[in-house]
Amino acid sequence: MLPVRRDVRVELPAERAKDWHAQGPWVTHFFNALSLLFPSGELFFMDSVRHYRNRVHDPELQRQIQGFIGQEAMHSREHLRYNDLLQAAGLPAHQLDRRLRVILDFQKKHFPPAFNLGITIALEHYTAMLADLMLRDPSRFGDSVEGYRQMWMWHALEETEHKSVAFDVWNAALKPGLGRYLIRVGSMLSTTLMFWLVVFDFHLRLLIADRKAGHHLRGCWSMLKYLFGRHGVFPRIALPWLDYFKPGFHPWDHDNREHLQRIDALVEAMDNPRP
Repeated sequence: MLPVRRDVRVELPAERAKDWHAQGPWVTHFFNALSLLFPSGELFFMDSVRHYRNRVHDPELQRQIQGFIGQEAMHSREHLRYNDLLQAAGLPAHQLDRRLRVILDFQKKHFPPAFNLGITIALEHYTAMLADLMLRDPSRFGDSVEGYRQMWMWHALEETEHKSVAFDVWNAALKPGLGRYLIRVGSMLSTTLMFWLVVFDFHLRLLIADRKAGHHLRGCWSMLKYLFGRHGVFPRIALPWLDYFKPGFHPWDHDNREHLQRIDALVEAMDNPRP
């Protein structure tokens, strides 16, 4: 499957940056915290894959790498614009982005490239799992503000479209065997710990900065249900997360490509917003 670079510009109402999700500001800031990860995170992904590009001899995979890099560059650009709106709304978006960039720059400089690519494929699995939740159940956004809903659905569709590219580079560039498997599962375990620590740290800091959201018991309860309820994020991603530890795992073992037929219609709607 060839990822397509789409030059998409999303219209996000600035006045709703702190309360765009149908379930209120607590869930809004969960997604806002995720958005803060993407500019620096996707640069890390692109650099990790580029490092091994000269070891890939399959022309089709080379084309997929090019599409992957193009899509991640567009995501980074749009999330930078999104995050600028958060900063303008009085939230510490730029400070948190700089903090994450320092961490990832340190990792790129001091950790082996194979481990950095392992982190990349682990995080790509996370984005694929979260994207699948959104695509299978669009009601998770309910009556959220349209531009923000479109932003996340577009991102979810493209993350699905290229979800195996970094993993296929991993398989092509690194020698098969126990060592490769141990790096893959070890990087997933460390990624799981660091990813959720950073997400919840950023989430808490956004809530503290947004004083109108920070002390609502109803908001806290809606957040707990959204993450841990019967149909919450964590129960729904538990089995796909465990599948990653199978020795023969591949991202397309979770075949949800039927959702991708929606992507062009969504992008057209974004380029031609309704009056």
